Amino acid sequence: MTPIATPFSLTNQFLIAMPGMDDPFFAGSVVYVCEHGEDGAMGIVINKPSPVTMDLLFDAAKTATPERFCNEWVMMGGPVQVDRGFLVHTPVGSWESSLLVTDYIAMTTSRDIIAGLAKDGEVDKAVVTIGYSSWRAGQLEQELADNAWLTAPANTQILFDLPYDQRYQAAIKLLNVDLAQLSGAAGHA
Repeated sequence: MTPIATPFSLTNQFLIAMPGMDDPFFAGSVVYVCEHGEDGAMGIVINKPSPVTMDLLFDAAKTATPERFCNEWVMMGGPVQVDRGFLVHTPVGSWESSLLVTDYIAMTTSRDIIAGLAKDGEVDKAVVTIGYSSWRAGQLEQELADNAWLTAPANTQILFDLPYDQRYQAAIKLLNVDLAQLSGAAGHA
């Protein structure tokens, strides 16, 4: 099968799993796309908690857990590199290893940001994940053509402020569609 060309970018967009998503990991998921281009795409699932809490993350870094992160879950960002942490945050800051998503949102993988999370004014908002999601060149475009995902412009309130269990419904509402009327099967005439 020839990969579909990528004439557009879904960077800083949400991928919202269609009700018929047959991949158990991605069923019911909202993915924040951090990078999308001719080489493929990568992002993080923002609504599936891992078994790890932020308290454990800060304990491992020998840092007191800031009140705003107490008892918060680290998300299961995807099935790739589940032994590493990924933080999508604002402001972008100047960390050792970051990918600039927008002028005000970055994804950081370096440990130096953990101390930044504990300091006032360093990191305003963050979603922390274990692992990430990725698609090879043309794969995401094919999944879109196969009706596996809906797309919507990312919304920072959904990304950073809503409890994880409300993010899927809120992302669907961005599209003004009735989830009950969506079909998981693509229509072909």
